[in-house]
Amino acid sequence: MGRKRKRSESSELVARPKKEDAAPERPARTLLGWKDKNQVTDEVEDSNVHSPIFRNKEKVLVTCSRRISYRYRHLMLNLVSLLPHCKKDNKVESKETKGATLNELVELKNCSSCLFFECRKQKDLYLWMGKCPNGPSVKFLVSAVHTMEELKLTGNHLKGSRPLLTFSSNFEKDAHWKLLKEMLLQIFEIPKDHRKAKPFHDHVFVFSIVDDHIWFRNYQISVHHNESDKLPRGGLDKMTLIEVGPRFCLNPIKIFGGSFGGPTLYQNPFYVSPNQIRALEKKKKAGKFAKKVKAKTKRKMHEMANPLEPDEFADMWKD
Repeated sequence: MGRKRKRSESSELVARPKKEDAAPERPARTLLGWKDKNQVTDEVEDSNVHSPIFRNKEKVLVTCSRRISYRYRHLMLNLVSLLPHCKKDNKVESKETKGATLNELVELKNCSSCLFFECRKQKDLYLWMGKCPNGPSVKFLVSAVHTMEELKLTGNHLKGSRPLLTFSSNFEKDAHWKLLKEMLLQIFEIPKDHRKAKPFHDHVFVFSIVDDHIWFRNYQISVHHNESDKLPRGGLDKMTLIEVGPRFCLNPIKIFGGSFGGPTLYQNPFYVSPNQIRALEKKKKAGKFAKKVKAKTKRKMHEMANPLEPDEFADMWKD
């Protein structure tokens, strides 16, 4: 049998405080790492700010209308694969009440933004980009669409990695471009601490304005990883960009003050709807046919006004 413990030793073990055995409390996590609570309270007392820690909780709802063509659906799925902080939902009927339906869906999915792909006549694609539930929102006409499957480019980057967002200098020109830049930043920028996002950057989203249109490109950042060719820190000259896709062009139509409606903040004066373009093309084709009909009638009128003289030798060989 084992030796019995003395009464004094057992009393010492019981008398020890339990707090020494417990692990220290973990500080709160921020965008810049782990932060001590004492440090946070000191910052609050110094700066008198209500919430010194900023946490990006942006979530984007991505959905489309019914009767969307396969090409535009593939474009939507490409964007879903590029944005790990988005949530996909079922198709929505594109009626006048779609704004209320989308706002309700965004609230149910606990999102703060929405991308709605609306297809009309199985030809024209419109993109609604809105901040819910208070706005603003923008309506774009999408053109020059090329999906990843169509392009088959050599670029490749890790799925879920955070992109670098670059904008051309034209976005600082007018007030409506500044508003669109801020909306694109908030929607396409992936939160740092998101559970599906990777903690590094290996591709770039490029937004550039040409002819009052926003052109989107996605490039992979290619860096040499061999020991002999390894780049020094900050060696940006030897890095190359390889396009991955997709490609598309956004033509802004209207900017609304509310979510999917409300007062019009900006209207594009140079916008021409695709229906008008198709009607003009039909008129041109109809004009060609009308010219042919006019030429025929003019020829007949000329022949009737100037008849030919009878031929003297027409009945010469009848006998």
